[in-house]
Amino acid sequence: MKRMFFKKDGLCFALVTLFVLGGCATTGTAEGDDPLEPFNRTMYAIHQPLENYVARPVVEVYETVVPKIGRDIVSNFFRNIDDLFSGISGLLQGKFEKAGHDFGRVIINTSFGLCGIIDFASDADIPRGGEDLGLLLAHWGIGPRPYLFVPLLGPMTVRDGTGLLIRTYTSPVDIAVGNESVALRNSLWGVGSVSAMSVGVHASDALANIGMDRYTFIRSAYLQRRAYLAGDSAFGRIKLDEDYDDGYSTPSSETSQDKKDTTP
Repeated sequence: MKRMFFKKDGLCFALVTLFVLGGCATTGTAEGDDPLEPFNRTMYAIHQPLENYVARPVVEVYETVVPKIGRDIVSNFFRNIDDLFSGISGLLQGKFEKAGHDFGRVIINTSFGLCGIIDFASDADIPRGGEDLGLLLAHWGIGPRPYLFVPLLGPMTVRDGTGLLIRTYTSPVDIAVGNESVALRNSLWGVGSVSAMSVGVHASDALANIGMDRYTFIRSAYLQRRAYLAGDSAFGRIKLDEDYDDGYSTPSSETSQDKKDTTP
């Protein structure tokens, strides 16, 4: 009970902090996509040595010690949890086909894939919905501003950060394991964090030779992708081209029902 009290108290504090940042952003440039840019650039400057001297060595040890099949098991386990939240988000947005696919994936992978460590659903060509709580908040009309860069977590907005906090504090890992086995719970979160860091490190490597300001490129790419997924046409000065497509996602406004309605 004591742990749950501090956990909820911490969540409330984090949410208040995010919304205070959102309120402060209104004193910046109203049409700007990054009114907290000086603060964010400082956070990005802090992030770079943390990535190079903390995250990268940890990821290198992880990928050296743990074979690929082990890393796939970790990834599958946490992506199964992502599918659960995607299903909930899709359901609350009225995207019933997406939600059905996601819940179907969770049922199959949890039941037959040993709590999600084997991804049978992908082998059966059941698509992921790709929704999250940030997109759910967008559907409910909550604006994204301001943009934030958080060391070791990367780019986000207040809206997406709030969704991430809710997801973290309602994780099935805590609900299922709780205080029954603190060591197991912490080990799962630790391995999951390292797995997530590996994605960020490799993404950073892909930007090594980019011929422009990396901070600006990361911000633009992130905001365009999130605007695309949320069905928005713009975020501040970030304008989406009419034919913008990130290559592997389906925007929230482009559901199967939409397609049926436009079919001659």
